[in-house]
Amino acid sequence: MDLEKRPQQTAPAVDQADLRASDADRDRIADILREALAEGRLDAEEHAERIDGVYRAKTVGELEPLVRDLPAQPPRAAAAGTAPGRPVSAPAPAGPGENLVAVFSSTTRKGRWRVGRRTHAYAVFGNIEIDLSEAIFEHPEVSIRAVSVFGNVEIQVPENISLRGSGGGVLGNFEVHTLDAADPDAPVVLVDGVAVLGNIEARPKRGKIVRKIEKQMRKYLG
Repeated sequence: MDLEKRPQQTAPAVDQADLRASDADRDRIADILREALAEGRLDAEEHAERIDGVYRAKTVGELEPLVRDLPAQPPRAAAAGTAPGRPVSAPAPAGPGENLVAVFSSTTRKGRWRVGRRTHAYAVFGNIEIDLSEAIFEHPEVSIRAVSVFGNVEIQVPENISLRGSGGGVLGNFEVHTLDAADPDAPVVLVDGVAVLGNIEARPKRGKIVRKIEKQMRKYLG
């Protein structure tokens, strides 16, 4: 006598809102908040509160309420076209990132540290210093996204890498000192963002070079 076949049990479907948030999910929400700040839809205090919520969120469901009252639109450069003479902002490289937040405070990242593919810097009435002059570059391309609201973000890089920038200021200053490395295999640092009544500056640190590249050049030159 054949045994009665039992119906196959399937795992219950997981609600989309219960899924763990990824770095890409957080990037999407942070971009919408950045545009809302630049367009005047959010003030500095509201923006700071929501950005703090972005990096505290564990699930997709915790992220969505932060932008529920905002238009889910792409960055203005992509939606309206790139202005003549303005460099196109490259998409952030995939992979884990680091978040630096200074709200009425200061944050510093310097010394001998391993640079991730992405770094997010948010200075709201605060100061952030990112010093890459002694850092270890493990990726060919590094992206730094900075937002400054009544604050300051200062980025320093070694002299023998490439430095690119795309961003702007709203009654503020956004300045990237473009740098072209002689070595085509040198790391590239991409800086983009917006300064609202604040300052964002990226520049080479004189006398500082990536030692790994220096040794390679000496080897090739004999």
